[in-house]
Amino acid sequence: MPAKEKKDKAASEREVDEKAVLESLKEALKTMEGQLRSVEYTANLELETYKRELQLAYDELNALRVEKTHLQKQFEDISRPPIMVGEVGDVLEEGEVIIRNGTGQSFITTVSKEIDTKTLSPGARVGLDRNNLTVMRVLSKGKDPMIMGSELIERPTTTYSDIGGLKDAVDELRETVELPLTDPEVFRRIGITPPSGVLLVGPPGTGKTLLAKAVANSAQCTFIRLVGSELVQKFIGEGGRLVRELFQLAKEKRPCIVFIDELDAIGAKRLGMDTTGDREVQRTLMQLLAEMDGFHPLENIGIIAATNRQDILDEALLRPGRFDRIIEVPLPDEKGREQILKIHTRNMKLSPTVKLSEMASSTEGFTGADLRNLCTESGMYAIRRKHRSVMKEDMESALKKVMKRREHKGTKAPEGMFR
Repeated sequence: MPAKEKKDKAASEREVDEKAVLESLKEALKTMEGQLRSVEYTANLELETYKRELQLAYDELNALRVEKTHLQKQFEDISRPPIMVGEVGDVLEEGEVIIRNGTGQSFITTVSKEIDTKTLSPGARVGLDRNNLTVMRVLSKGKDPMIMGSELIERPTTTYSDIGGLKDAVDELRETVELPLTDPEVFRRIGITPPSGVLLVGPPGTGKTLLAKAVANSAQCTFIRLVGSELVQKFIGEGGRLVRELFQLAKEKRPCIVFIDELDAIGAKRLGMDTTGDREVQRTLMQLLAEMDGFHPLENIGIIAATNRQDILDEALLRPGRFDRIIEVPLPDEKGREQILKIHTRNMKLSPTVKLSEMASSTEGFTGADLRNLCTESGMYAIRRKHRSVMKEDMESALKKVMKRREHKGTKAPEGMFR
């Protein structure tokens, strides 16, 4: 074979080999690119997973930090020694004071150097170290939460027009309570002293609280209401302290009316019982008597109490100078019941078939609260029966329901209880 042909053949074979190698390299490159994309995809997935895990770790770390802070605060609160509350009886020399605690004990203790003894005075409330009873801080002169939590209304909205069937009680209450508050000069001119306290006596639900609120509204006074049972306390001296704070609050809010409901809870006759609880109730009663003895009826403060058990009250409460005016709040008569029904139905839509006079004659022995309940129940029956107004049958159904409830409760009072 000629040399030229051999040379051309060799060049052709080299060209074929180069093409094959190039194709092989291209295939390898494609494979490597696919592998690279796969690696990048896997790496991105793993990176996202690591990011999520890192975020979860940070969140858990923050939660642990918050829990640590909370536990540290709890530990500090638990480790902090408790502080007892006492009352300064007297300030002695050389940084010593006489302290009374809630159990009635008195003792002499020292005052911390961080406290200025000039800020201490008899009656001040202080915090005591539980271990050595040293005075650690001076507390504010806040009143007991029970006194501040009593029903305190700056201006009651109840008026005399909201009360029916009690004209005589209203007239007497206005003379004995409202007039000394609104026109005290009348009594000074005549030279007499109005009653110190007024006792409202009557069955439950006859409107004793409404009367007190209406007087406060008419005289533009603050109304303070406290239930007698709330003054009965466990520890010695606590009940008397509540009575003192009650009258102190009244002096700060005057002109005002203090209304003590269920007076028999602390004013029952003293029978000489020797139990600790009875003695504490008697102490509370004696504190109330002492406060009323030092109270002047022309100081822009009216005192009204209510009870449905006059027969068990202590005679010391009813003597002149204390609750010396007793006003009976009886069950309403037929005319009074009609007035009460008109008051409670004045905002109701009544059918012409409803005759309040007939309902009044059918509700003998009902209290004002029973009549209000009757009106509410009649409205509920009208709603249930989808009436556009309260029909006669609604009133009759409500009357049967209320009478059945009264019979079930046995609300009839023993004869002579309110005399």
